[in-house]
Amino acid sequence: MGFWIVTAVLTFAVLATLARAMLRGTVGDKPPAAYDLDVYRDQLREVDRDLARGVLSEADAERVRTEVSRRILAADAALQKHTAQAERSGGVVALGVTAGVVIAGAYAIYMQLGAPGYGDLALTDRIEAAQILRDERPGQAAAEASLAGQGTPGDADPDYVALVERLRQAVTTRPDDVQGHELLSRAESRLGNFAEAHAAKAQVLALKGDGATATDFSEYADLLILAAGGYVSPEAETVLERTLALDPTDGPARYYYGLMMTQTGRPDTALRIWDQLLRDGPADAPWIAPVSAQIEEVAIRAGVNYAMPAIGTGRGPTADQIDAAEDLSPGERMEMIQGMVTGLSDRLATEGGPVEDWAQLISALGVLGQMDQARAILINAREVFGGDPRAEDVLSRVADRVGLE
Repeated sequence: MGFWIVTAVLTFAVLATLARAMLRGTVGDKPPAAYDLDVYRDQLREVDRDLARGVLSEADAERVRTEVSRRILAADAALQKHTAQAERSGGVVALGVTAGVVIAGAYAIYMQLGAPGYGDLALTDRIEAAQILRDERPGQAAAEASLAGQGTPGDADPDYVALVERLRQAVTTRPDDVQGHELLSRAESRLGNFAEAHAAKAQVLALKGDGATATDFSEYADLLILAAGGYVSPEAETVLERTLALDPTDGPARYYYGLMMTQTGRPDTALRIWDQLLRDGPADAPWIAPVSAQIEEVAIRAGVNYAMPAIGTGRGPTADQIDAAEDLSPGERMEMIQGMVTGLSDRLATEGGPVEDWAQLISALGVLGQMDQARAILINAREVFGGDPRAEDVLSRVADRVGLE
């Protein structure tokens, strides 16, 4: 509200300045009274010349001056009245048009380039507000409760519904059957019963214990988010972090983690995550289409002049590439790693990237023995990803592995 009040005051000040200049106006073609004034002034000068030549007596000259002066006063009054009327009529119309253009144009430009409803806060304040929003957002149960009409679609195949019902009964009699719960989770998902599907998947994870894979957790997070209508709850976030801890390259988990960042006021972080997903590809990955559809809007919210990258261009040296360098001669190995490090370092400096890229750069620098540079990159990465617990975990792990902490 304060923004609009300040904007209104500034707009009024600009229009007042314009009004003052425009209502003063200028006279273009002369009205008849102006020509009369010129004639009367010439007559006065002519009287003085005739008096000097002796053509007129002093008494006659004074009488003529009096008459001409009376006519000058009448013509001047008529001229002033005409000028005021002309200036008001033309100036007011012009002022009205100008005011309309200024107000409409300013509003249109702001709606296009501005951020209506988005407070003018410092970066640290925005990050703090986003963290509060993230910490205080509703849980999974509240999100599911807010959705109405969730359940088996009315057009579902009755035979399939009956089959799923028998499967439900079967798992109640065999609660330790991992495969049964897995099948039930997929069947409930096909029916659109995502709450029941993630409940069955939770049983799968509980039964597998430490044997649960990143894919298991990724699928569980997917079902939680679908059950919440696309909302990434704190419970789903925890599952996503577990997934990425097991497999930092998991595409669905990275997509959803970026989605969570857009929902909690961090479009800048979401942009880095999704941009890297596009670069990693492959082009036919299921998350490419939703990322491509949303990333430009996210970039606008992040204040970035963004250009879509080529899909699947990669992200620099991987752990496998660095390990493969062990088979080369020392000189060849160092040359190979140094080339990859230089390319990755340049890209991170100009375009940014996800925390996994920073971790790879730190690891590669450690292989090269460039510990001071690795430590500087670690400090820089922590500044970039400040407030992101998952990123801090990734950076701490690579720092321990390289020997920086």
